[in-house]
Amino acid sequence: MNTNEQTTNNSLETLGWNNFFQAGFQEFEDAGLQPARVAIEHRNSYTLFMEQGELRAELSGRLRHTTADRWQLPAVGDWVAVAIEHGNDIGIIHAVIPRRSAFSRNAVGGKTEQQIVAANIDTLVIVAGLDGNFNLRRIERYLTAAWDSGATPIVVLNKADQCPSLATRLAEVETVAIGTTVVAISAIEGEGMEPLQQQLRPGTTAALVGSSGVGKSTIINWLIGEHRQATSSTSHSVGKGKHTTTHRELILLPNGAILMDTPGMRELQLWGGNDDGVSETFGDIEQIAANCRFSDCQHQGEPGCAVANALQSGQIEYGRFENYRKLQRELAYQNRRQDEGAMRAEKERWKKLTKQYRSRPNRP
Repeated sequence: MNTNEQTTNNSLETLGWNNFFQAGFQEFEDAGLQPARVAIEHRNSYTLFMEQGELRAELSGRLRHTTADRWQLPAVGDWVAVAIEHGNDIGIIHAVIPRRSAFSRNAVGGKTEQQIVAANIDTLVIVAGLDGNFNLRRIERYLTAAWDSGATPIVVLNKADQCPSLATRLAEVETVAIGTTVVAISAIEGEGMEPLQQQLRPGTTAALVGSSGVGKSTIINWLIGEHRQATSSTSHSVGKGKHTTTHRELILLPNGAILMDTPGMRELQLWGGNDDGVSETFGDIEQIAANCRFSDCQHQGEPGCAVANALQSGQIEYGRFENYRKLQRELAYQNRRQDEGAMRAEKERWKKLTKQYRSRPNRP
């Protein structure tokens, strides 16, 4: 087992352990396994945080070969049940403890597959740049996925030093991030960082998410008090940043909070499931829609449409309403794809079972 100054002799609680995970771990504890938290996912192995320090670990053969979907395997932030053989520096992961929250997206590439970006997080820190990368519609998309994750989102507007109209930008974001803490900072100059640091409490886990070049690595360097994460300047010609983080990683902050760094995402396709995230993010629109004359109003010219009246009066901004409809359609499409995939998987399962039955030499 390898240890370093950051992860030596931490209690489970300082790593984010609580009664929820203890309840899910009970059956594995009875089997003599130990709890550990996934800090880094490598190609064929993992770095785990434990009370004793860091541990390199691999999946058990059974877990690797019996897991049906990729999202059921360990992700960064997960708690796992691990066995450590005496005299062996490699642990064996036997199970993933049930997750308390998970920030997910549909995997990039057109395939309908859930990708866990961050597991077991308490706070999702949505970082947006106040430079040419600023996009209200993207912030709404991240908020929708955040509310679906089970974590509490906050919005951090970085590069305030590059924004000549900071008050206007803050007002715009506060209009779409209803009920969400919004903080404006300049990480490179260390301005406005204290309110963000106050949101990161000991024993809790926060994940930094956002597109490339918004300054997540610079924020982390300030929070840990040293230049640990590589940073890269934003291209002035296109206003887009370069990837500086290549993998997800848990970082223990000096104040006792746990921070997850994630690579910049060029796209965030919603995974699907229910529409709670849309309802939470666009609660103002849905509240107005409740006053439409018809309960099934589609807001497309029906008489007595309260949403149409709000759009005409300026109470609802057209771009926000169009994004609301777009995300609704995207969720509906993803749910259809998931249902079709589940049906295909079930057919394949029965085909295999039938083939196995017919191959039995003495079947009845």
